[in-house]
Amino acid sequence: MPLSKQEIDDLLRLVGLTERTEINCEQCLALVAEFAEQKLTGKSIHEGLVAVEQHLTVCSECREEYEALRRTLNDKSFAD
Repeated sequence: MPLSKQEIDDLLRLVGLTERTEINCEQCLALVAEFAEQKLTGKSIHEGLVAVEQHLTVCSECREEYEALRRTLNDKSFAD
């Protein structure tokens, strides 16, 4: 089954976002809580978390996990 134009465009976008070195999903999820806390507090992302930010731009599954965690942390901060 051939790819649709949208699927081809999505693949090309992902290829364009690819970096020389990247982390995998397991590595990303191990650091995503720290990344979410940094973002929530408005602190700049230190060098060790830049790879997490990059991974989240290309991985929808990890991005969903991050968004759920961010919502939870955000709700918790309003409850305190």
